[in-house]
Amino acid sequence: MEEKFEIRFAERMNQLPPYLFGMINKMKMEKRWRGDDVIDLGMGNPIDPTPGPVTEKLCEVASDPKIHRYPVAGGMKNLKREIALYYKRNYDVDLTGEDDVICTIGSKEGISHLCLALLGPGDTILTPAPAFPIHVYAAVIAGANVLRIPLSTEETFLAQIVGMCKSLYPGPKLLMLNFPHNPTGTLVSKEFFAEVVKLAKKYNFMVINDFAYSKITFDGLVAPSLLEVPGAMDVGVEFGSFSKSYNMAGWRLGYCVGNTQMIGGLSKIKGYYDYGIFSAIQVAGIVAMRDCDENITEQVEVYQKRRDFLCDGLTKMGWDVEPPKSGMFLWAKIPEPYVKMGSIKFSIEMMNRANVALAPGAGFGVEGDEYLRLALVENEHRVGQALKQMKRALHDIDEEVAAGTFRLDPDM
Repeated sequence: MEEKFEIRFAERMNQLPPYLFGMINKMKMEKRWRGDDVIDLGMGNPIDPTPGPVTEKLCEVASDPKIHRYPVAGGMKNLKREIALYYKRNYDVDLTGEDDVICTIGSKEGISHLCLALLGPGDTILTPAPAFPIHVYAAVIAGANVLRIPLSTEETFLAQIVGMCKSLYPGPKLLMLNFPHNPTGTLVSKEFFAEVVKLAKKYNFMVINDFAYSKITFDGLVAPSLLEVPGAMDVGVEFGSFSKSYNMAGWRLGYCVGNTQMIGGLSKIKGYYDYGIFSAIQVAGIVAMRDCDENITEQVEVYQKRRDFLCDGLTKMGWDVEPPKSGMFLWAKIPEPYVKMGSIKFSIEMMNRANVALAPGAGFGVEGDEYLRLALVENEHRVGQALKQMKRALHDIDEEVAAGTFRLDPDM
């Protein structure tokens, strides 16, 4: 009898739940392969084009055979210098563009690898809840414990940080922030960051701020940088991304700036894992930062119009929605009585019945199970069509509930 061969995964795999967004994306692609026109409001994947000068520069540089070799792992010197100039121009933050800047394969990769450099078994991090999954599971994969702080007022949030620092032994090693916040669109003040820096020094924890949506803010609001606060570079770093501001999601280009020791740790880890970003993409990134501020302004106007259109449409359907202050998503409470379904069942029903992909709030933690995240990536015509299809699907559900053929409870 042939012996059975067993594939044995590492214990850390047991700490990772199924990736809900991957499940929704798989359903979407299967329906599209069958010929269904699925309107995707689930993934923050911009459909608007990358600025023309950026694409043109990529094509120009990519034809040079010298560019086809391995790039500099931590980023080209000229791109790092441009990132430093960007911070000076936008936030009056002085960076050398050398040891205080590193380029990453998007912010998600950088955060993941930095957690491997900073965290291990027995360490604890704090993070707002709900949370973008990588802000939790990068720490989990590194072996650390994660404590989630419900997102509330700045004062309450800071008070809870203090409470946890006082009650935990050993104290938290890292505070993972994400402002502007994904998925809720919450902004914080510069004063909030100032208090965070004070607490970090008092209780000896490091700080990461994922600043991927730095420029996607609405109604004249401006998102502050963590590094604007005096002393911030003593305790933390900030991640940025080209994905959202410049519609370069598929290009996978990001950066980390701030504390040189933390960046040194990230650089050491990345030296073992990757060879950096294709040089032509890095050169194109220089053009984006140097010449495309107007493109960002125009894109934000587009997102704001889509936000208002979507909020207006949902309100007319009876939903209670609050327009986000930032980001490219609407964090919407599931209306009664459908909230009983939970976000996963609701999203599956909308996929199957309405051909509309939504991100279930449960993917951002248990705190989000009564919510949905709707991306502002489709044009107004497509959004309007999605709303019509969702309205029809909910009407059908109402009729089935009345007839006793559909149970709102997801366990039924």
